[in-house]
Amino acid sequence: MTGLGGVAALGLSVLLLCGAAGCSSLGYIGQSVAGHLELMQRARPVERWLADPATPPNLKRELAQAQRIRVFAVRELHLPDNSSYTRYADIGRPAVVWNVVATPELSLTLKTWCFPIMGCVGYRGYFHKVDAEALAAKLRAQSLEVDVYGVPAYSTLGWTNWLGGDPLLSTFIGWPEAEVARLVFHELAHQVAYAADDTAFNESFAVAVERIGVARWLAAQGHDPAAQREFDAAQTRREEFRALTLKTRSALEALYASALPEPAMRARKAELFEALRADYLRLKVERWGGYAGYDAFIARVNNAALAVQGAYNDLVPDFERLFARKGGDFDAFYAEAKRLAALPKAERRATLHAAIAGVPSAAGAS
Repeated sequence: MTGLGGVAALGLSVLLLCGAAGCSSLGYIGQSVAGHLELMQRARPVERWLADPATPPNLKRELAQAQRIRVFAVRELHLPDNSSYTRYADIGRPAVVWNVVATPELSLTLKTWCFPIMGCVGYRGYFHKVDAEALAAKLRAQSLEVDVYGVPAYSTLGWTNWLGGDPLLSTFIGWPEAEVARLVFHELAHQVAYAADDTAFNESFAVAVERIGVARWLAAQGHDPAAQREFDAAQTRREEFRALTLKTRSALEALYASALPEPAMRARKAELFEALRADYLRLKVERWGGYAGYDAFIARVNNAALAVQGAYNDLVPDFERLFARKGGDFDAFYAEAKRLAALPKAERRATLHAAIAGVPSAAGAS
């Protein structure tokens, strides 16, 4: 979903660690620091926006609702209670950062970049799209497949709470209520548990928290049937789209692991992507009534786009089972996630799978 923009905002912490020793990515870190500080300068406390007569009434309603969502996150989901999402910034653009991801032509393995504190991550985030496109061009020149996509929000993992925390943004404040709740729960979850070398772990944990959280938020609010139907339809589309892309990723993984010669592998790869587009069109027309929310993804779909999409979803059922194993106790669930995050990557996955053995999936998630 959204958390993959996080490295851009952590540039300030990384820069402090580089110091006189220097960093090979100082130019990248510099744009991260400048972009985040500009964002923080634009942000004002929500109370000031609500008190300002010039604030449009619809924005006041959205900000007030976002504050209720944040209170629910703290009280009911036991997510961090800090300065995050107590400020709002109108940034005047459709995305706060643009992420760049890349894979080889015949692989779903993301290229990684490594930083102090953050560890190695499978993306780079830029506050200006032109910078993201410049890196993308360099990576394509290296015969890599590249995807560039906008991110509506990111998490600083709590490192910038002393500056005012992660703000609410114009990129998402006007979304439907349940979608705003999903984003806030997701980004706050990144402040709970973070593994410095495991994007799939981090994103899947946050997605599990958002799914469990939104189900509880909707139940607690006593929404009207129309609002519930709207969310249920959106969730069905998400699940069906995830199933569609998982099918293609699985087929590609098997293909790339096969002994086929490269020309035959490329031909089969093209067939699989063509089948994905055709299956998507059928879903869109026959199941979703023409809903076009995934059109942009399908238009640019390649190895890199599928690989990063998998990072958000592949371990979600495991975390839902872990939540069930902990009896729906958020504190126990978060404690276990933190413990897992501290383990070496291979041990982390094995321990997670052992912890959920025999537990059904969909542990209260919507």
